[in-house]
Amino acid sequence: MSRHDLEKFIAGFAAFQKTYFDEKHELFEDLAQGQHPRSLLIGCCDSRVDPSQMMGADPGEIFVSRNVANLVPPCEPSGHGHHGVSAAIQFAVQSLKVERVIVLGHSRCGGIRALMESVDTPEPALLDFVGSWVRIAEPARRKTLAAYGHTPFETQCRICEKTSILNSLNNLMTFPWVRDAVEHGRLTLHGWYFDLERGELLAYSDRAGQFLPVVCALENTASPGTVEPGTRTT
Repeated sequence: MSRHDLEKFIAGFAAFQKTYFDEKHELFEDLAQGQHPRSLLIGCCDSRVDPSQMMGADPGEIFVSRNVANLVPPCEPSGHGHHGVSAAIQFAVQSLKVERVIVLGHSRCGGIRALMESVDTPEPALLDFVGSWVRIAEPARRKTLAAYGHTPFETQCRICEKTSILNSLNNLMTFPWVRDAVEHGRLTLHGWYFDLERGELLAYSDRAGQFLPVVCALENTASPGTVEPGTRTT
């Protein structure tokens, strides 16, 4: 990191301070007493996809958990390994009482590409943390290859990016407190996909069985493309 980067970040914090501790000081006076976000967003740690910036959210509006490829693991006993994403889900649903969970994926995802480039082996290398992590989405990879193995690799990656979101939504329902909240109408689950090339936001529609635009591409960025169907990977 260059000195210029550090200076830019410090200047950015100064601007943040002026906005939220001067011009909007009431907001942080309230936030100092506790947080009450209504949404949990599970996103990718990709530097190009900043949920709060993309959604225009103020501090305190979104509880965010970011990881490689925006994955949700299935519910597993807490005695085995470390469960950062699972802990975030539990805290958001049980303690913060969020009303919705959004899984936000995106195009050109390096984590999904790593998954699609992997070979079928019993276990990844001992210190291959990325390989071990992205195998959470193995059901999405296998489903993609079964239906679209004849298509170009870039198309496969794009389809798997979306199918992986659905896999994560399925995994969310393996957490008992999530399933209970959904079944009693206290919580809704949403799958979103950000198209980096088109600047478009898509949301999964259960009724249509595919991702549909909720914010369409601008006219000068739109380009012809195919709509890939998505199916839950149960």
